[in-house]
Amino acid sequence: MKKLLNVLYVTKPEYYLRKEGRNVVVSLDGKRVARYPVHILRQIVCFNYMGVSPELMQMCMEENVAISFFTPYGKYCGRVLGASYGNIYTRKEQYQLAESEKSLDFVRNIIYAKAYNSRKILIRGKLDHKDQVDVKSLQEAIDMIKQLMLEIKSTSNKDSIRGIEGTIARIYFSVLDELILKQRKDFYFIERSKRPPMDRFNALLSFLYAMLTNSIAAALEGVGIDAYAGFFHTDRPGRVGMALDIVEEMRAFMVDKFCLSLINLNRIDKNCFEVKENGACLLNEKGRNTVLSYWNKREQEEIEHPFIGEKMKIGLLPHVQAQLLNAYIRGDLQSYPPFMIGG
Repeated sequence: MKKLLNVLYVTKPEYYLRKEGRNVVVSLDGKRVARYPVHILRQIVCFNYMGVSPELMQMCMEENVAISFFTPYGKYCGRVLGASYGNIYTRKEQYQLAESEKSLDFVRNIIYAKAYNSRKILIRGKLDHKDQVDVKSLQEAIDMIKQLMLEIKSTSNKDSIRGIEGTIARIYFSVLDELILKQRKDFYFIERSKRPPMDRFNALLSFLYAMLTNSIAAALEGVGIDAYAGFFHTDRPGRVGMALDIVEEMRAFMVDKFCLSLINLNRIDKNCFEVKENGACLLNEKGRNTVLSYWNKREQEEIEHPFIGEKMKIGLLPHVQAQLLNAYIRGDLQSYPPFMIGG
């Protein structure tokens, strides 16, 4: 099993990154703040304006350490990568598969898994907090999602699946607010708002969906898959369609559940956010540091992967799914096995 290396998050806008020997150095006003051996890192995620030295970029490309750039509020900007580890045959198969009827099976699987995992979150919330939630509305959503899951398997085209997926998402989000149990004056969820997020819960979702998408894109590129050529999400310049495909199966487990725990365990509060003039609600520096600290800790937690049957750290999940997708594209697996919450 692949070792889970560290992700270096650079959250202060004034920090600058440079190379010192075989180390990554974080500096402020020319003075060294921290130093990390490059071999312990798998990725550097920057929220800083000052940037990264060309020498450090070269070393990271040589060591296969991706450098990803975000605005201080979590909007993805781009990524620096070394040479691809894939081969042209894998990518040719991926492109051909994207245009063929066979990719419909992949799409059915990931959207079924999305529905399954979303439903699991609602079931767990209903059982664990039956005295604090509207059990009736949760059960109705659980039952409706189950019915729609049956329809997924009989769909004959991707547009039909997109329609079902949209309905499932609306049902799921319509009751997600029930699972916010603490800090009710400061955290609530009415509907999904993205560009920009208009409340604190949406701010958390948007920030962490971006983090997850970036991790999945890096994992896909690490095994030679084109992160931009998806089977479910339509092609669009700059859109990592395949990474977004894989996000669908993971979002409820990796992000939604995590956001609820941050709030319900009082690990984050209203002081971690700021509201802009246009009403946009965004994580501030304190909020980013808090969220990323707990995100790193969660990546170290272990689960048993339902398909490979091995215990693994949660942070390795994007890598494992990328390997399984690679095997499916090559024809070593008859169908792609999406991640589904066990238990």
